Amino acid sequence: MESRLSYDTSFSTILRNSLPSSNLTANSVNKTNAVNVFEGCEHMMSGIIFDLIIQYFNVIIGIPANILVLANLINTRNEPLTSDIYLGCLAFMDAYFGFMTIISSLNLYHWKSAMAWMALKFSYGVKDTSGPLFLSCVCLDRFIAVLFPIAFGQLKNIKYRIGLTIIVLLLTFAYASAKTVGGIHNFEKIFTGEVLFAFTWMVVCNVAILWALKRSRGTGKDEMNPMKRKAFKMVLSILIIIITNYLPPVAMFPFEDHYPPQVFSCYVQPVCFAFVNISSTIQPLTYLSRLEKVPFLPESCVKKFSCKEKDKPSKE
Repeated sequence: MESRLSYDTSFSTILRNSLPSSNLTANSVNKTNAVNVFEGCEHMMSGIIFDLIIQYFNVIIGIPANILVLANLINTRNEPLTSDIYLGCLAFMDAYFGFMTIISSLNLYHWKSAMAWMALKFSYGVKDTSGPLFLSCVCLDRFIAVLFPIAFGQLKNIKYRIGLTIIVLLLTFAYASAKTVGGIHNFEKIFTGEVLFAFTWMVVCNVAILWALKRSRGTGKDEMNPMKRKAFKMVLSILIIIITNYLPPVAMFPFEDHYPPQVFSCYVQPVCFAFVNISSTIQPLTYLSRLEKVPFLPESCVKKFSCKEKDKPSKE
């Protein structure tokens, strides 16, 4: 396998395009012990450095945060929310992606295994697909709950969410496998189209939810009740995260042909992927900030960083 990959230039090209943060080729891995992660971008390193910083931030902060999310979901499994299965899968995938960054570093400086690079490509495919699709599922769940409460009551059975989860996992693994094998013409366009669709859907869902919550005030009252106000702030924070993480690739990737190839591969691509990758940390931290109690953390620490408000009696 190692010798075969040494001369497979198509694999090298796909690996380079798929892993902008490392800019590695199979030839460079097999020919030298001193691999340069900035190969081809020696004079344009800032974008790659930014992506590397984000990835290691995911390792230091994101992995523990996602593990805490999973621990909390397990602790509250007797009283689950309808979207918990999506949040659990998302946290697991994000933790897996963070661990693969560690594998990438070990392989870069120690193992230099072509199989490890293929595993890393697979993890990037998982990240590309699982994040947008599972977030879309969460948005769909809340969209139906707020705008179509009667239908939501009829669809509360867990089997519907398990079925949707299986579909998302199949799509994720199919995409990741195709990305690992490579050789598909304009394969990057699939990611662009997927993110564009998911981004549009999530924005539409969250704007509709915010609009519905904003209008659902009691008669003669200027303020929403405390529960709806919390729901409004939660959905608003999700919308901000969606725009922050997914707007850069949605805005930049469709114009790939308008950039010089080196500028796109050294600046635009790694920076846009960095915004997507940081969602592996932002999403679990946002979830944990709304909890009253977090597994393995003292209550004083949770209260200090929690955004969850205590219910206050209304004067109205």
